[in-house]
Amino acid sequence: MLSLITSFLPSLPVWLTLDANPLDSLLQGLVGACGISVLCNLLRVHVFLEAESSSNKSSSKETSMQKKPRHQASAKIGLSGTLQFLFLSVMLAVVGSRVASLVVLEFSLRAVSAWVTAGPDSSWFLQQLLVQCQFSLGCALSCSLHFLHEGAPQRWLCLLLAAGLSWFLASQTGRLRLHVIALYKLHSSQRYCGVCIALLTSGCSLLPHLIRALMLSFAVAAISAISIINKHFLSATEALRFWTPLTICYTLLVVYMQEEQHRQPSGQAVINTVVVRLGGLTVLMLTVGRWADVLHILLCFLGEAGCLIPSRDLLDATTQDMEEVPRHSQGSENRRRHLTPGKDHQS
Repeated sequence: MLSLITSFLPSLPVWLTLDANPLDSLLQGLVGACGISVLCNLLRVHVFLEAESSSNKSSSKETSMQKKPRHQASAKIGLSGTLQFLFLSVMLAVVGSRVASLVVLEFSLRAVSAWVTAGPDSSWFLQQLLVQCQFSLGCALSCSLHFLHEGAPQRWLCLLLAAGLSWFLASQTGRLRLHVIALYKLHSSQRYCGVCIALLTSGCSLLPHLIRALMLSFAVAAISAISIINKHFLSATEALRFWTPLTICYTLLVVYMQEEQHRQPSGQAVINTVVVRLGGLTVLMLTVGRWADVLHILLCFLGEAGCLIPSRDLLDATTQDMEEVPRHSQGSENRRRHLTPGKDHQS
């Protein structure tokens, strides 16, 4: 029976075969999905703490009522969260290491450009960039594991251990998110829970620590991605023919996307950005790539949609923070203008 099943395997198209053992690919996809889950849970905890601190500082009730809808919808995990986790695990397992490496390099270039050109709006823009990097983070973890465990004699055992640790971290951050959303107000006011007291005193450092962890992850993934892509070339001329249009194309795309997001910082603009950058990568792969790469890029479209659509509340939260900054600055400038003529008249 087993020989009958394996006799059909050579007839499968080349673009449907995985780069590695199916078990190894599945474990790598599981680690990537756990990393996305950890990122989303910690981001929602940060958004909740930021909303609670701003509502406590404000004296009007309308401000606190406007802050609540941003995190109320994220209090439930349920069946949709489980289906999203399984979907992302399969997508990251099926996407090849070559396309995953390209996604990692594209996001690294976009992140560096965003960090350089953000300017005074760096706080809200970094939060929006963290929401956008979910699928890229999964690809980064998958590339790093593929590179670090390549040629290991017991590769599946190492990946199984990494998947177990990732599952533990994802479950712990999920419990933290549910605990904070349900009991943070009560525990922080009564000084009852150690976790809530720690978040009350040092919750502002959660986002900087998360950014440092992501920078380290993408730094390792960028080195792994360059090594993985260069293995597919037989000569330096072929590698140069690939890297030159890739660098020029994505430099232009990054500049265009930065201007678009500064001009229209909304959730729809983020989705448009995903379509533009993956569309550019598709065109590039049609010229210098393979048909397997084109199919994997189409799967990346589904993976990005599976990350961004359930995270619309996080995108709305970052957009709302961006819209409130000019209002506060405009209000302080108006108060300054009202006070200045009075002082001049008295003098």
